[in-house]
Amino acid sequence: MRPRGQVVPCELNVLALLKGNERYIFIYDDVSRPLLIDTFRDQAADPRLSINWFDAAVLTDRAREQARQTRQATTSSRARI
Repeated sequence: MRPRGQVVPCELNVLALLKGNERYIFIYDDVSRPLLIDTFRDQAADPRLSINWFDAAVLTDRAREQARQTRQATTSSRARI
């Protein structure tokens, strides 16, 4: 239990896509990962953007890999306690 008024740090994840002269930077927390993946799909479907379905698939895979790494780190740190 944390003391009253103590702020729990929020860890952020970053994904970047560099495509020609364009830069797509996504900063998100673990709770918003499903919304981020939906955003990739929405952007891939938008003909005004250069993100395509392959890019969306790669970004989705990387976001899921970050989630796996976070879970492994959490499990590993709990095992040491």
